[in-house]
Amino acid sequence: MIEIKHLTCRYADKTILRDVDLQINDHLTILGSNGSGKSTLAKALCNLIEYHGEIKLNDRDIKELSFEEIAKDIAYIPAKLEIYDHYITVLEFVLLGRFIYKKSFFDYSKEDQDIAVNNLKFLRIEHLSDHLVTSLSSGETALVLIAQALAQESKIIIFDEPSANLDPHNSKIIANHIKDLKRSHQIILITHDLHLASYIDSPVVFIKEQSTFYFQSDFFITENLRRLYNVDFESLAVKYE
Repeated sequence: MIEIKHLTCRYADKTILRDVDLQINDHLTILGSNGSGKSTLAKALCNLIEYHGEIKLNDRDIKELSFEEIAKDIAYIPAKLEIYDHYITVLEFVLLGRFIYKKSFFDYSKEDQDIAVNNLKFLRIEHLSDHLVTSLSSGETALVLIAQALAQESKIIIFDEPSANLDPHNSKIIANHIKDLKRSHQIILITHDLHLASYIDSPVVFIKEQSTFYFQSDFFITENLRRLYNVDFESLAVKYE
């Protein structure tokens, strides 16, 4: 469970989120316009940025938790992959998800290796194991990021714009994986893609003007969309199956 009280986030002199209260007990989709604070909220949940207020993870203040303790509960998949080692292979990258379990100065264990390989197989990308991450397509990169998050064995996975820069075919693949992962993980999805959000079918938090609006259901109706986005909408009918 994640409990947020009086959360305020600022960049320089600009306030992005102001006095947000929110309790996340289950799956959640976070929507909003560009710059509304969706990714800011996600990074605050992982204690990756400075913020004011209180965020509790399973009744513990995340500011009092170590990186390893947070990572064992929350895996964050960023919108854009940043590689600092341009010669890292896919398997080596996925193994980084096991870093929080690795003993200092020791190599990854056979269990770590097996977990990494099994997640590559689960996502049907084991054939990419020896490829350089920098050589992958956008769709392949998205799957490798998921594999690393699964290797981390966190209870909660935060997807930050997982369908960004993907063609319809790869968007469908990612959408189906996220839908399936709802059976085994708590999924927090951040997206601009309303078709994806509708397909994933979780409660929605909409961020607008530094505040949040919670919808347990019935978010995807024309009246709500028009009011929140200030544009006219037609049907969001879409099939990813």
